[in-house]
Amino acid sequence: QVQLVESGGGSVQAGGSLRLSCSASGYTLCMGWFRQTPGKEREGVAHIDSDGSTTSADSVKGRFTISKDVAKNTLYLQMNSLKPEDTAMYYCAAAEMAWRCRLRRYNYWGQGTQVTVSS
Repeated sequence: QVQLVESGGGSVQAGGSLRLSCSASGYTLCMGWFRQTPGKEREGVAHIDSDGSTTSADSVKGRFTISKDVAKNTLYLQMNSLKPEDTAMYYCAAAEMAWRCRLRRYNYWGQGTQVTVSS
């Protein structure tokens, strides 16, 4: 079992920055960040694989950066130039099996951290 604990959410004005952290308690092969607002489907924001390769949604490209400190087993999401439409609950996710990583079928989830961006 892997436990994920997010931190770093909060309220910020448009144009500001936040850094989210996700501490993992066990082995993970791939990790990602998702976000969700009430009434909308969960959206994949960014992903990182074991070789360090990353992908991100078009809506955050050039503004958000995903990274992982392997020694600390901690995932980060640096969010710059935040916009009101980035307001959401942000979730950290992880998987430990290659097929799950290939399909982005994460099986471990954190409890979420709220990000609110005001205009």
